[in-house]
Amino acid sequence: MSKTFSGQDTWAETLYHTLRSMDVTLFTYVPDAGHGATINRAIEDTQVTTVPLATEEEGVSLLAGAHLGGARGVLLMQSSGVGNCINMLSLTNIGRFPLISIVSMRGDYGEQNPWQFPMGQGTQPCLEAMGTICSRVDNADDVAAATQAAVNMAYRSDQSVALLLSQKLIGAKPF
Repeated sequence: MSKTFSGQDTWAETLYHTLRSMDVTLFTYVPDAGHGATINRAIEDTQVTTVPLATEEEGVSLLAGAHLGGARGVLLMQSSGVGNCINMLSLTNIGRFPLISIVSMRGDYGEQNPWQFPMGQGTQPCLEAMGTICSRVDNADDVAAATQAAVNMAYRSDQSVALLLSQKLIGAKPF
């Protein structure tokens, strides 16, 4: 059984339960502290499949294949991984595949690592340039509704949708 989440991780439990309530059964990810609680929850759940990725763009093609096989999945990644996916996002545009990306943001509220700013600031413009619809979540109270909206948008309209989890929500890493 899953451990109980408290404090800052409650939004992660809400995110996980909302995805599961919407029939998401495949969780692809590159290990990331911002998604750690969600990843751990998925690994503990014997009713879902988790796939650790070597690089984020593998998740785009894996989720396209899952869709063709009738499964719903999600790509969990950090904003720095978005740059790795840009070319592969053409698959979702041309093939009209639904894609849900949940992006833990870096390079915004409270960031202290200068190396995180360029891609953190470029994440949304890059995703939008590739036709991905972006929605930002700053508050734990908005996680469930934003997740439901993103999943519905993606799977009912065959769109690429990214939910951007801000550092106000996930917390800035101290250095």
